[in-house]
Amino acid sequence: MREFECLRDLAEEKGNEIGVSPWLTIDQERINLFAEATDDYQWIHVDPKRAKAELNMPTIAHGYLTMSLIPRFMGEIFTVKSVERAINYGANKLRFTNMVPVNSRVRGRIRLDRAVLGEKSIRTISTVTIDIEGQEKPALIAEAITLMFE
Repeated sequence: MREFECLRDLAEEKGNEIGVSPWLTIDQERINLFAEATDDYQWIHVDPKRAKAELNMPTIAHGYLTMSLIPRFMGEIFTVKSVERAINYGANKLRFTNMVPVNSRVRGRIRLDRAVLGEKSIRTISTVTIDIEGQEKPALIAEAITLMFE
């Protein structure tokens, strides 16, 4: 994990890759819990027998489950010591570019594209890519917007 002393130090990384998170396994229990939390019980996610019988493939993670991992990966990749509060402000150009089969391992990769410093704040736009181990094509690419306050 990268550690920055203050928002100005983070802003100086504009245009650079900040880092890559550890791998995380997406198991069926996590998929089922996400389905329960969101009431999204689409069979391609929660019915391994049907997915195998009808599509000859395993279940896959919800795209929004993959997206919901962005804050986790950001927290594993970097921290700013002076920050008292951080807010997920939104996302631009969110694309689900590949399926995440059950038991795949995924990780986040962050590049800081923009950093607008205020007196005691920063607004960042970062390209977040979620890789799938062994796959050339990532699961997701999004521009995450974050506000941080010192």
